[in-house]
Amino acid sequence: MRTPLIAANFKMNKTVSEATSYFNELKGLTKDVKGVEIVVATPSILLYPMVELVKGTNINLSAENVHWADNGAFTGETSAATLKDMGVNYTVLGHSERREMFAETNETVNMRLKNSLKNKLNVIFCIGETLEERKSEKTIEKVKTQIIEGFKDITVEDMKSISIAYEPIWAIGTGVTASKEQAQEVHAQIRVILKDLFNEDVAQATRILYGGSVKPANVKELMSQTDIDGALVGGASLEASSFINIIKF
Repeated sequence: MRTPLIAANFKMNKTVSEATSYFNELKGLTKDVKGVEIVVATPSILLYPMVELVKGTNINLSAENVHWADNGAFTGETSAATLKDMGVNYTVLGHSERREMFAETNETVNMRLKNSLKNKLNVIFCIGETLEERKSEKTIEKVKTQIIEGFKDITVEDMKSISIAYEPIWAIGTGVTASKEQAQEVHAQIRVILKDLFNEDVAQATRILYGGSVKPANVKELMSQTDIDGALVGGASLEASSFINIIKF
């Protein structure tokens, strides 16, 4: 039985005061929520002030990215070792915006993944295709390559700390959502890829989230699908009153 995981991704949004108000509100809204794992990914600069706010709650804090080294001459980067020391226990990796705008590759995402696991961070590992790839019927080929190259040298044991987020790039922040049938088809194929790469147990145990204009109005039908285990939510997670309605799908 896979516990649903609902994750917010702030992207580059909110000041410290805005984030403080958000988490204070979300704590009250989620205190009675059971059977769902809640994760909120914020810009790294917001994480330290929020660690104390979420202590003793059912809200997990996540970074939006980490570097592949614990320390060194990497100006502007975030260390997984530092995050873990702060009390953060998740990170998002491989988001399409990082791949498209900041030149991240399957190889560098793999390096970040291995360092995250070394530092005992749980990982939400993002994959997904462009509109052109979807139209050219290359969706499965694209996500398969991202998984195989991104999971190079990753073990069966490592997979216990990894969730996959399928985010069709054409549906991120556009208001366009893959139909529940389209999303389910890709999620089911991801399980086949995981079975081939690892084994059936890994394929069945790994949580696969859907991301791409998820909102309160469509989360229930998406979550009704056999192989959709949660959501990575962007814009609709920026207000606690909206995010709670996704959490309580």
